[in-house]
Amino acid sequence: MPDDITDWKERCAELETLLGEAREEALYCRKIAEESGRVALREIEQLSKVIAARKKAEDALKESEYKFRSLFNLSPQSVILLNMETEKFIDVNDKFCEITQYVKEELLELTAGDLGLFCDGDRGDLVDELTRGYAFEAAEFKIRAKDGSLIDVMAFARPVRLSGEDLILCILHDMTGQKQLEKQLRYAQKMEAIGTLAGGIAHDFNNLLMAIQGNASLILLNLNTGHPHYEMMKSIEKQVRSGARLTAQLLGYARKGRYEVKPTNLNHLMRETAEAFSRTRKEIRVNLDLAGGLYVVEADQGQIEQVLLNLFVNAADAMPGGGQLHVRTRNTTHEALRGRVYRPRSGNYVLLQCIDSGKGMDKTTQERIFEPFFTTKEMGRGTGLGLASVYGIVKAHNGYIEVESYQGRGTTFSIYLPATGKKILDTGDIEQEIMEGTGTILIVDDEAMVLDVGASLLEALGYNVLQAPGGKEAVDICRDHPGPIDLVVLDLIMPDMGGGEVFDRIKEMRPGLKVLLSSGYNVDGQARRILDRGCDGFIQKPFDINQLSAKIKDILKQR
Repeated sequence: MPDDITDWKERCAELETLLGEAREEALYCRKIAEESGRVALREIEQLSKVIAARKKAEDALKESEYKFRSLFNLSPQSVILLNMETEKFIDVNDKFCEITQYVKEELLELTAGDLGLFCDGDRGDLVDELTRGYAFEAAEFKIRAKDGSLIDVMAFARPVRLSGEDLILCILHDMTGQKQLEKQLRYAQKMEAIGTLAGGIAHDFNNLLMAIQGNASLILLNLNTGHPHYEMMKSIEKQVRSGARLTAQLLGYARKGRYEVKPTNLNHLMRETAEAFSRTRKEIRVNLDLAGGLYVVEADQGQIEQVLLNLFVNAADAMPGGGQLHVRTRNTTHEALRGRVYRPRSGNYVLLQCIDSGKGMDKTTQERIFEPFFTTKEMGRGTGLGLASVYGIVKAHNGYIEVESYQGRGTTFSIYLPATGKKILDTGDIEQEIMEGTGTILIVDDEAMVLDVGASLLEALGYNVLQAPGGKEAVDICRDHPGPIDLVVLDLIMPDMGGGEVFDRIKEMRPGLKVLLSSGYNVDGQARRILDRGCDGFIQKPFDINQLSAKIKDILKQR
C-alpha cells in the first residue's frame, strides 16, 4: 500500500513536470504565434496600404486622363498631337475636325505636311526648334481644309513625352474671322480716305460750276429766244448740269451729296426707274418681283434713282448681247444679316436686289468695284464712279450693300435699307420761276468768282447787295452796317472763320436776321447742325437764278 502511494506520487510529480513543460511549450508557441501574427498583420496592413495607394494613383490617373480628354475634346481651340519623327497625327480634338472638315480617322492617316501645317519656308526651322526641346508661340500661317480652302491660324506648340513617345502638342487659334474683320477695316479706312478726297474735289468743282451757271443765268436774262447766242448759253447750262451730275456721283460716294430725305415707297420708285431704263435698253429684259405691303423707308428719291440706274447700267454692260435683269424687293429684318462682318442695327429692313445673267466678276474685281475711278470698261466708256456713288449713297442712308458674283453665272447686288414707321406724304412738283424782290442781302463767300456771280444774281433779282469775302468781314458788316439786313446768304466752308461760327456770332448781334446756308456739300453733317440751331434754309451749289429766287422768297415770307 505504501509503495503504491509512493508510485502514485512519483507519477503525479512526473505528470506535473510534463504538464509544466507542456504549459511552457504552449506559452512559447503562443508567443511565437502571436509574434508571427503581428508580423503577418503588419505585412498585411502594409500591403493593403500599398494596394490602396496604387488604387488611389490609378483613380487619380484615370481622373487626370478624363480631365485631359475632356479639355482636349471640349477646347474651343484646335488641339493636335503629332509624332515628332514622322509628323503623323496621333490625336486631334473635335474643333480641329470642325475647321478642317476632316473626320478623325482620316486625319490619323495624314502628316502635318499633307495639311500644310507648317509654312513651307519655315517648316525646317520650326521642326528643328521643337526637336531641340524648344517651344514656339504665336506663329501665323495657313492650313488647308479638306475642301481646299485656306484657314488662317496662329499656332502654339511644344515638345512633350507621352507613353514613352516624343510628341508635339500643338494648339491652333482660328484667325480667319479676325483676318476678315481686319481686311474689312482696312477697306473701310481706304474708302473713307478716298471719299474725303473725292468730296473735297467735288466741292471745289461745284464752286467752279456755280460761277459758270451764275454767269449763264445772268446772260440769259438779257437774251430772247431768237438771239443767235441763246442756244449756246442753254448748251452751257446743259453742260453745267452734266458736270453737276458728275460731282453728285462723287459727293454720293463721299456721302456728302444732295439729300432731301422723306418717307418713300421703293416699289413705286423701282417700277418707274425700271420702265425708264427699259425704254433706252430694249435688249435687256427687266423682270420685276415687287413684294406687297413693302415697308416704307426714309430716302432721297433722286439719290435712290441714281443707285438703281447705276446698278441697271452696270448689269446691262455685263450683258452686251442682251439678257435678263431680275429686280425684286422684300421685307426682312436684321436677323437676315447675321454672320456678316458688319453689325447691322436692330429692326426691319427693305431688301432690294438686282440680279443679272451677265459674265460675272472674279474675286479681285469684286474687291475693288466700289472704289472711285475703278472700271473694267475700255477708255471712254466709263468713269468708274457709278458703283462708288452707289456705295456712298447706301451708306449715307444707313444701309448695307453686298455683291455676290461668279464668272459666267452673273452678279447679284443686295441692298438693305432700314424701314421707318412714318407715312408717305403725297407732294406734287412745284414749278420754279424767277421771283424778284426788294431789301438788303449780305452774301458771304471766300471764293471771289462765286461771290461776284452771286452778288450779280441777287442784284438782277432786285435786291440791294452787301458782299463779304470771308467770315470775319461778314461779322464786321453785321456789326457796323447802319441799316437793316434782310437776309444773309452764307457759305459753309471758309478758312479762318467757318459758316457755323459766323452764324452764331451774327445771330448774337442781330437775333432776327434770316440766314440761307450755301454749300457744295449736302445738308447733312455740319450744315444740319447749323440748321438745327435756327438757320432758316439751305441751298446746294451749283444753283441757278430760279432756285435762288425761290429759296429767298420762301425764307423772307416767313417774317
